Amino acid sequence: MKNVTIYSTPTCTYCHQAKDFFREKGVEFNEYDVAADTEKRQEMVEKSGQMGVPVIVIGEDMIVGFDRNKVAELLGLEE
Repeated sequence: MKNVTIYSTPTCTYCHQAKDFFREKGVEFNEYDVAADTEKRQEMVEKSGQMGVPVIVIGEDMIVGFDRNKVAELLGLEE
């Protein structure tokens, strides 16, 4: 399984949907709350060029926002 990281905030609906999707599919992930962690916020902006969340990193691939089909494809999951 590829390494999965999500940069999120507590109030982001799409972040919650992404994390629920990972849990439903049994995908382990690292989560960083960029509202509270300024270091991780800066890391996210440097990687993505974006301030919007979620930013999801799957292996070497990055998705800004939550695209269920793209995430499933990158993880090799059937949708």
